[in-house]
Amino acid sequence: MLALKACARPRGLAALVSRCRRGYSLDAIPQGPSEAESSKSGRPSSSASSLEGASQNWLQSLTHAAGGFSEEKWASTVVHGRSVHEPLYHARTHDIPVATVHFRSYAPPLMDLFVHFASHAASALGIPLSRPVHLPTQRSLWTVPRSPFVHKKSQENFERKVHKRLVKAWDADPQVIERWVRYLERHAMPGVGMRIVRWERAPVGIGEKVLKNAVEGMRVSDKHKMQALGEQIVKNELASQGTEVVQTPTSASS
Repeated sequence: MLALKACARPRGLAALVSRCRRGYSLDAIPQGPSEAESSKSGRPSSSASSLEGASQNWLQSLTHAAGGFSEEKWASTVVHGRSVHEPLYHARTHDIPVATVHFRSYAPPLMDLFVHFASHAASALGIPLSRPVHLPTQRSLWTVPRSPFVHKKSQENFERKVHKRLVKAWDADPQVIERWVRYLERHAMPGVGMRIVRWERAPVGIGEKVLKNAVEGMRVSDKHKMQALGEQIVKNELASQGTEVVQTPTSASS
């Protein structure tokens, strides 16, 4: 059974994704001699343990710095290899959902890499984000004949799988969510689709204000205008029924 894929990944990108999944990052790739040369010379290569140690050293330096540790300092500090580890998931404060992001792709490694990138971006902006949820995979099957006419019994099957992930954001300002969404759209990964749903909440007392405006719009302040409007309505109704309209003189007091 053959499988249809959205895009063919080159060898370089596939190697990069596999390196990131094994515990390496772009910043951890050595800039000097290659890994083959380092293995020949007997020097150890970069590993996830060294990256974790570097992150711990940066965390200790921020803790003992002036003013103590803060999320702003941690998010604005360049720590090589931080993208390898899981992002900092901020705690919810009011449990108010503000946005959901659906990710879809034919290639799960690319999608997982971009979801990891989006989670780190939300962590840097201080957005409480849920962990990625694996949604059911959408599977489509097609059976087509290889050749028409007498060779119709020779058929071929095709399959397509759409993998899905979901993350949900909580307790964040709409402007922060807008900045996060623009950042993800600007750095979108080819082969990964996004669908973003945002909730915008009205201020307290918006219902009373809308009702008051509606009532004031329907209210007629002038008595003569109301009487003329009523007479016009009666005239139109009687004219539609074919009845002659008799106008009665109004009193001077009215």
